[in-house]
Amino acid sequence: MSRETNRVVLITGASSGIGKDFALSLLREGYIVYGAARRIERMGEIEAAGGIALAMDVTDDAAMVSAIDRILRDQGRIDVLVNNAGYGQMGALEDVPMEVARRQLEVNLIGVARLIQLVLPHMRARQFGKIVNISTIGGKNAGPIGGWYYASKHALEGYSDTLRMEVEPFGIDVIVIEPGGIDSEWAEIAFDSAREYSAKGAYGPVLAAMLNLPILKRKMPSPRIITDLLLKALNSKRPRARYHGGHMAGLILFLKWILPDRMMDRVIMGSINRLAMSSKQT
Repeated sequence: MSRETNRVVLITGASSGIGKDFALSLLREGYIVYGAARRIERMGEIEAAGGIALAMDVTDDAAMVSAIDRILRDQGRIDVLVNNAGYGQMGALEDVPMEVARRQLEVNLIGVARLIQLVLPHMRARQFGKIVNISTIGGKNAGPIGGWYYASKHALEGYSDTLRMEVEPFGIDVIVIEPGGIDSEWAEIAFDSAREYSAKGAYGPVLAAMLNLPILKRKMPSPRIITDLLLKALNSKRPRARYHGGHMAGLILFLKWILPDRMMDRVIMGSINRLAMSSKQT
């Protein structure tokens, strides 16, 4: 394809992990890639591969407006928006300060919604666009010590459902991708925040047991698994509303679908409590 016909994509959270893999893979596929992140100093590999790095914090409205204006000046269009920026605010709901909870929602939900507001008029005018929101299997199934993270992703799932129905008449697809366990720095950062707020006190034993779960010690699949889902969605004339992949993603979503809520609670907490008991005995 010529540069004029290559699709233009904006990927947030592109400095590491899944977002970085998205950017490098789409560059290889011939996309014109704008990668946005707060840590722009970590975008050298993307720039070396031909991508354009943008400094952006999704809680900074001026930065988001500036980024969209820059892409439209450069290319005249945005074909694909991949909302990947986000983090996991862990800690028991009783312990996490409300200002910290608000920031979780600002990054994982409000920032996403604002970027979508900014690109939609241009996509509607062209009667084409693809909006990809990166959720998690935690957007369908919550667990302890991560309530605000799960709340933000449950909200993102509902937001995406409404958006999909609203913009489909304008030729715009809305796609949700729900990763399970993936090799990234996400868990380390998330559980550092859990230790900060809940290592001591009433919820300390549950957190301690969670930190010893075997799943946290095993090697997770490469981000490439999620990138393959993104490519599948972008290459489809009629993409599915949701895709999932990664460690235990299919199993957990299946159990959530077939089990009553109380039974799913027992499955999750039973595993944690058994590990807590065995830790006490040793």
